[in-house]
Amino acid sequence: MKNLQLIGLFLVVAGSFLPLVHIPIVGNWNYWKVDNTLAIVLWGFSLLTLVFILIDKTKLVRIMSFLKILLFVFTIVAIKLKSLDYFSFLPFKSWQSTFAGIVKLSWGWFIEFLGAVVILIAFRKSKIKPQSHKDLHNEHN
Repeated sequence: MKNLQLIGLFLVVAGSFLPLVHIPIVGNWNYWKVDNTLAIVLWGFSLLTLVFILIDKTKLVRIMSFLKILLFVFTIVAIKLKSLDYFSFLPFKSWQSTFAGIVKLSWGWFIEFLGAVVILIAFRKSKIKPQSHKDLHNEHN
């Protein structure tokens, strides 16, 4: 199932270049424009995941996938909180919420989460031991 894990890893890395946040007038931002440090952490996690896939350390691959999902959730929460903070100069809370609402999450997040989930699904499939031809023959006799 290494191939499926590598496809998931490719989706995560490719997703970091896709639009993750849409801000009117400014445009779309990917992970690098949202925050360089978080993008570097994501790529570091991805590099470690690649190494663990290649040396067949499935438990560590699973841990890295969970860490990536936590990083994605943290980033989304940080984006929402930062957009509220950005408009804190407005006098009314309702105005702050309204203006913060113009910052929208984009479709790139779907690819990011899909990649991490594919890695986890590949991990689960690799745990299932396929039956051999002998086992099937013995069941019929």
